[in-house]
Amino acid sequence: MAERTPVIAGNWKMNTDVESGLKLVKKIFEFSEGVSGVDKIVCPPSIAITSIAQTLAGTSIQVGAQNVSANDDGAFTGELSTSMLRGLVSHVIVGHSERRAMFGETSDQVAAKAIKAADAGISPILCIGEDLAVRKSGKAAEYVANQLEESLTGYSNWDSLIVAYEPVWAIGTGEAATSEQAQEMTVVCREVVRKLAPAAADSVRVLYGGSVNSGNVAELLAQPDIDGALVGGASLKVDEFSKLIAAAGSS
Repeated sequence: MAERTPVIAGNWKMNTDVESGLKLVKKIFEFSEGVSGVDKIVCPPSIAITSIAQTLAGTSIQVGAQNVSANDDGAFTGELSTSMLRGLVSHVIVGHSERRAMFGETSDQVAAKAIKAADAGISPILCIGEDLAVRKSGKAAEYVANQLEESLTGYSNWDSLIVAYEPVWAIGTGEAATSEQAQEMTVVCREVVRKLAPAAADSVRVLYGGSVNSGNVAELLAQPDIDGALVGGASLKVDEFSKLIAAAGSS
């Protein structure tokens, strides 16, 4: 089985301005500087990416974007292309449930974004997950498998892919999936990759996201197929986010 480096990625969503974001990353670096063996990623709002990327250049903390366009350029007001992000970010979140639910993104669109990012040398963090109705119906595994497979249509750059399983019913609710539920669904995700690219199944990293905090991260990371976390609210708290990094890495 391939050795997979754990990932702790913080999705700041629409929080912080440039000044407060810079203060936050400087503190995160200060608290986690001595921790190795883990990929540390922060995904600030687009307005702060340039300043934060410059501040973190040469450090162990990588920068990600929260979204990217599948188009190269043109009349797409408010969008960011890979050429705008190249050199500033190493990763980009695609297919987050908020983008799917609030902005109507389809899995086909997510696949196009993932391909465009990977082709530009930016690793996609591809999000999938079921809502509470699907979970209660008992069809969560089938739903997530279908969503992930559709979101990987035409994808081929397996070395750059990170998958993030985020049950929609756990995001921002304070109610995380149990470690057993999370493990079960990350296995589902890994089996989809095995179906599409057998050689990559044991090397692609699969993260869990949804109310991850310092109280539940160790149990989640102890599961054999969970390779880290995509963190929301806790990534805005220096102490909490630093504890997550420490739990995943070594110092």
